Amino acid sequence: MTPAIELRGVTTRFGKVVIHDDIHLDVRTGDILCLVGGSGSGKTTLLREIVGLLAPTHGTVRLFGQAVLDPDPRVRRDVRRRFGMLFQQGALFSALNVFDNIAFPLRELRILDKSHIHDLVFMKLAMVELEPRHAMLMPAELSGGMIKRVALARALALEPELLVLDEPTAGLDPDLADNFVQLIRTLQKQLGFTVAMVTHDLDTLAGLATRVAVLAGQRIIADASPAEVLDVDHPFIKTFFCSEHARSVMRRRL
Repeated sequence: MTPAIELRGVTTRFGKVVIHDDIHLDVRTGDILCLVGGSGSGKTTLLREIVGLLAPTHGTVRLFGQAVLDPDPRVRRDVRRRFGMLFQQGALFSALNVFDNIAFPLRELRILDKSHIHDLVFMKLAMVELEPRHAMLMPAELSGGMIKRVALARALALEPELLVLDEPTAGLDPDLADNFVQLIRTLQKQLGFTVAMVTHDLDTLAGLATRVAVLAGQRIIADASPAEVLDVDHPFIKTFFCSEHARSVMRRRL
């Protein structure tokens, strides 16, 4: 089966600084992959290359077998319709209300009439456990947890096969973060989409990930189940996963 995400020989340089060196990674359909690494290891850069916001210096990135930066604009458009992205701070359009934020990608298609868009927006609101009355609120009127849910609804507007998450629980208190993790897990089970996410939060990782890819020393040093990654002998893994707190979280969740 064609991987949902396929990285081959991805190398990234900014001037003389090498961020990634010959990275190879496959993400299978239905996987929930968590990408972890130290500060400055290039996690978010790699995530942005996966969705085509950045181009690697060398190598290829394919989604569903198609180059994400294919020279044919029609291919690029078709690929982009198959994934949704949740940015770290939500990235809602501040001048648009909740309804129009969620409707934005639907309107970009230009193939749906107003009534269909209206129905889909309210369906997505319900999907992320928000009420119809929230549709007219502006982003400035939303709590941090609501911003995440609206951004998730927008990311799911086109019913993507792949959901890309950049620090999905950043800025949320523990209870809200746990509720948001449960929501993503429930939706993934119901809809069957693949997930690729970056997080530094062990509770989020342990609550969602079926696989973990560890980025260190410019390469992927481990790519396995969370339990298997714990057994990899590498200094970063020992630091990140093997503290008393980390082991407690992983034992509790796995």
